[in-house]
Amino acid sequence: MNYTIRGENIEVTAAIRDYVEKKINKLERYFDTPPTSDVHVNLSVYNDAQTIEVTIPMTNLLLRAEEEHADLYAAIDLVVDKLERQIRKHKTKVNRKFRQEGSPRYIFAELEKEKREQEESDDIEIVRTKRFNLKPMDSEEAILQMDMLGHNFFVFTNAESGDTNVVYRRKDGRYGLIEPHR
Repeated sequence: MNYTIRGENIEVTAAIRDYVEKKINKLERYFDTPPTSDVHVNLSVYNDAQTIEVTIPMTNLLLRAEEEHADLYAAIDLVVDKLERQIRKHKTKVNRKFRQEGSPRYIFAELEKEKREQEESDDIEIVRTKRFNLKPMDSEEAILQMDMLGHNFFVFTNAESGDTNVVYRRKDGRYGLIEPHR
């Protein structure tokens, strides 16, 4: 994070700068990858009241907190606590939306995840090859064979047409048949 620390009626010393950066850097633990955004910090002193204002603009989220206290270091601690609460609230809200199965965001998030995984694995690798003889049978016998083997699909030669067909178990528990179109 890049810091822009500005002081009004106060000189921003190295000690103040280090304390602010150290405290705000602790917010990075809430993110998978450290944010690369700018952190704008305004420190001001008016009539014995120390005020700190922190703004962290990020994609999809703007973190902003302001705190006033008689002690500057206490104000810094309080503003970081506010920012932590904002981050936790935002993450909880985002996670809740993604967990709602059936919601469009959940479905799209899952599709994006699958798409990224496919793009990451550009190499197509066959890890196992099976060879077997296609026995001529009808689709009912193929379903019995599939169930007996405990598989989700079964490849066979259709006794009537001589074509290669596939029977499979659908998610609803019923069966499907795939046959070539001529």
